[in-house]
Amino acid sequence: DLELHIQRCQQLSVTVLTDHQDLSNTELKTITNSTAPQQYRIRAKLRSYKPKKLHQSVKLHCSKCNSLQEVPDRDDFDFILRGSAGTASNPELHNTLWYESVTWTTQDQKEREITIHFVKHDELLQFPENTLIMIEGGTLKEIWKLTKRFKCVIPVRSTEDDLELLDLSAPFLLQGNVKYYGCKQCSTPKPMKNLSSMAAEEYPSWEPAEIAQVLGIELLQYVFIMKFTLVDETGPLNAYLMDY
Repeated sequence: DLELHIQRCQQLSVTVLTDHQDLSNTELKTITNSTAPQQYRIRAKLRSYKPKKLHQSVKLHCSKCNSLQEVPDRDDFDFILRGSAGTASNPELHNTLWYESVTWTTQDQKEREITIHFVKHDELLQFPENTLIMIEGGTLKEIWKLTKRFKCVIPVRSTEDDLELLDLSAPFLLQGNVKYYGCKQCSTPKPMKNLSSMAAEEYPSWEPAEIAQVLGIELLQYVFIMKFTLVDETGPLNAYLMDY
């Protein structure tokens, strides 16, 4: 029962913090009337906390514009993928010097066309665990299967001149079970041909931060945020926890 859990937390929270043993206890009212930054040691009860569900504490943070946003759910990503699947792959963009392309038609009723571009190194294909691939027309389920086999997966679509990223509401990169997002406000997405410089490196690392920089993406970081309301006999104090 949530209420009993909260009551239990409140009972357990009537304690003295172990940090700053050299400081005497300070009343919350004194803290709220003081200018930051200061160090204090308090004795207080936990009256409430937000959010109630742990997964809601995870947000996306842009260090450039300092914005916070919700992590998009899988339905948002699926909707964007379905929208891009209607754009046919441009055959003129297949099989360049730095990637090899394969296209096939699915066996389902819609007979979708999927194209995967395998990025090469020294004009050779690498082992899957070292390979970055770009996919056009894939579903969420198909992309997740590919992330289990290949090091990096980037969903893309064709233009007349180059491959480009999807809407930044979708992750621009998937690596293992982690989705990487870019800030819509601070990013200036560049075409995929910019990745060719990384493919030409002696040992391409395919690190998300480096990929983001090359593609003009301001990488969003996952942060953990909670708000606690503390009380003592002098009043309440809101405390915020934010950590990477």
